[in-house]
Amino acid sequence: MNEPTSELSRRDFLYRTALGAAGMAMLTPSVMSAAGKGKIPVGLELYSLRDQCKTDLPGMLKAVAKIGYKGVEFAGYHGRTAKELRQMLDDNGLVACGTHTPFETIQPAKLEETIEFNRVIGNKFLIIPWMEGKSAKEWEEKAVLFNEVAGKVKSHGMCVGYHAHAHDFTKFGDISAWDIFFGKTGPEVVMQLDTSNCLEGGANPVEVLKKYPGRARTIHCKSNGGGPEAVMGEDKVDWAAVFEFCETKGGTEWYVVEHESSKDPLDAVTRAFAGMKKLGKV
Repeated sequence: MNEPTSELSRRDFLYRTALGAAGMAMLTPSVMSAAGKGKIPVGLELYSLRDQCKTDLPGMLKAVAKIGYKGVEFAGYHGRTAKELRQMLDDNGLVACGTHTPFETIQPAKLEETIEFNRVIGNKFLIIPWMEGKSAKEWEEKAVLFNEVAGKVKSHGMCVGYHAHAHDFTKFGDISAWDIFFGKTGPEVVMQLDTSNCLEGGANPVEVLKKYPGRARTIHCKSNGGGPEAVMGEDKVDWAAVFEFCETKGGTEWYVVEHESSKDPLDAVTRAFAGMKKLGKV
C-alpha cells in the first residue's frame, strides 16, 4: 500500500487499519471520553435541520457542534462530496454517526460506491430510512437482501440497518411488518427504532426494543405526545425505560436526536440537547 500523501488520506488510512478495534477508530477523542464514562454519545439526525442544511451546511454543522452534539446522521449530502463532508466534520470535531441512505444505494449495482462514500466520511452505520411492502413475502425478501448486505459490508467495518416509520407496525395477519423483517434478519442488521414513529404506529417502543436485545445499536430519540415543540422530558415517551434498555441490553452505540416539526428547528435541537442533559444522558 502506498504511503498516504495528504492529511485526509492519512486519516482514511488510519481508519482502515483500525477497523478491528470495535469501531473506536471512528470516534473523536470527545466521543471516546464520553464512552469511557459510561455515557452513550448523543448525535443529531440532520433531517431536523433539513431546510437550513440545504442553504448552509457548514454553518449548521458548526452550530450543532457548539450545542454539544458529538455526531451527526446525514439525511442527504446537499451536493457535497464525501471528502468535503469529512473535512467539515473534522473541522467541527464531529463524527458521522450514521447516514440515512436510500434503499437503492445498497442494491448490488450501487453498494460498492456506497461503501466507498461512507468509508471516506468515517461512517459505519448504513441506515435505510424507508421501505414498503404489500405482503409478508415482500418483507421477507427484503430481509434476505439485508442479510446479504450485512455480510458484504462487515469486512469494511460497517453494518446495515433499517429505520422505523409508523407503517412498519402494520400487521399481516397477527405479525407486524417490523417483526417479519427483524425476525428474518440476522443480529448484525441494525434495528434503528424511532420512539415517536413507533408510538404513531400503535406500538410500544419499550416492548419493541425488548424483543431484539443487542440490535438497537443506534436509536432515534424523538419526543411524542407533548405537542410539536415538546422535547425529551416534556412528552409522554417512557424515557427511563428506553434508556435503561439501551444501556443494559440494547448494544446501543448512539442516541440520535431528531425533531421534525418545530417552527424554529435550530432552537428545537438546542432544547432537545438540553432535554437529554436533564435526563442525564449528556
